[in-house]
Amino acid sequence: MRKVIEKCPACGSEMGISRLDCLECGTKVEGNFSVCPFCKLDPESLEFVMTFLRCRGNIREVERILGISYPTVKSRLNSVLRKLGYDVEIEEEPTVSARRREILRRLESGDIRAPEAAGMLSNLRSGE
Repeated sequence: MRKVIEKCPACGSEMGISRLDCLECGTKVEGNFSVCPFCKLDPESLEFVMTFLRCRGNIREVERILGISYPTVKSRLNSVLRKLGYDVEIEEEPTVSARRREILRRLESGDIRAPEAAGMLSNLRSGE
């Protein structure tokens, strides 16, 4: 099946659903129906939500599966929340030294292995 078209190709306004058809018996229902909020997400955002839910909200597991950093997970989560219409408080970006300490703490606690920690540390921008 194809994804529902969200915006009018002529004027860019929001599209509505006015008819539903049963694929089995052919019953038709007409009216004004709204689109599921998740249907409005782009494929990348929807994949992130599905991964987040599959991980039961465990950000470290999302990091591992998607191969992205903690700040990136938080940023994508905030982006999805905004797309779904929720207000998101802007969190201050952790400093490089704070992120470095968090990576080292996770390494020490066994949450991540040395090669993963080394990769994450190398991705941090140099300088404080």
